Amino acid sequence: MNKVRFPSARSEKVFRRRRNFSYICPLFHCISTVSLIYFRMAKKERSRYIRKLRSKYRLIIYNDITYAEVWHMRLSRLNVLTFFSIITLVVVAAVVSLIAFTPLREFIPGYPDSKTRRNIVQNAQRLDSLERKVQRWVLYNDNLNLILSGQEPVDVETASDTSLVQRYRDIIVRHTIDDSLFRRQVEEVEQQNLTMLSSNESSSGVSSLHFFPPVRGEVVSAFSPQEQQLGVGIAAAPGSAVMAALGGTLVSAGWTIENGYVIAIQHGLNVVTVYKNAKQLLKQPGAHVTAGEIIALANAGKERSTLMFEIWNNGTPVNPEQYIVF
Repeated sequence: MNKVRFPSARSEKVFRRRRNFSYICPLFHCISTVSLIYFRMAKKERSRYIRKLRSKYRLIIYNDITYAEVWHMRLSRLNVLTFFSIITLVVVAAVVSLIAFTPLREFIPGYPDSKTRRNIVQNAQRLDSLERKVQRWVLYNDNLNLILSGQEPVDVETASDTSLVQRYRDIIVRHTIDDSLFRRQVEEVEQQNLTMLSSNESSSGVSSLHFFPPVRGEVVSAFSPQEQQLGVGIAAAPGSAVMAALGGTLVSAGWTIENGYVIAIQHGLNVVTVYKNAKQLLKQPGAHVTAGEIIALANAGKERSTLMFEIWNNGTPVNPEQYIVF
């Protein structure tokens, strides 16, 4: 009787344990015997398949006339399979690289070329600009109808920000301790900037008024009527708050080509303050404001933006630096 060979000592130990148990359970003995036979057959099949792959063959090229051997090569099925696998991978990698990194991809049906893609981007930008222009024309037409019917028109800037209003409509803002402390700190700083009357100035006319700095910054262009500089240019951070220098009524608020958004406020004693080159208006004509109330935002898009501030008294421009410490 042939002795059964096991692949390892552990397999023999497991088999003997199951055989001892099979004396108690005949069904388990049958299952163990069948498993052993299948294992041996499967091992033989694997060995036969591996031997076939590694079996050597000779590829010979003969001369058709003399039958002399011209060239030969020893090969196996595993060598042939490996060779064609490598060739296939190299060809696939080369084709993918050519399509991905060269203009050859433009010849693929349905793939747009560079000119088409550029036209798509330009058309998308033009369409967006046309939509904005159409919206402004519609708003302009609606405002014209409202004015003709005696109603108040809608602000262009407010109407253009309706998407932002809808986006943040559900946000609830609550006052916190940090917010209150920051508000108090800002109020204390702004109160220190109020211009005090000097003892040698008279208490009548524009000298009797306490002007509030319209924006925090430094003066970059001084008052010079000879050079048609009727106010001072204040360099401020983009988006800074522009505040009313005195309490009064807005008599003008609109956009001009030369000075951007311009606001004019009528105060007492025939004093008018003008704010030019603003980015966005926050008040409408006819609104009453107090000193230090935010009326607009400084221009943006640059590292420093210049706000032009003018003071007019009885139709004559005066130097703002004589009444305000910037």
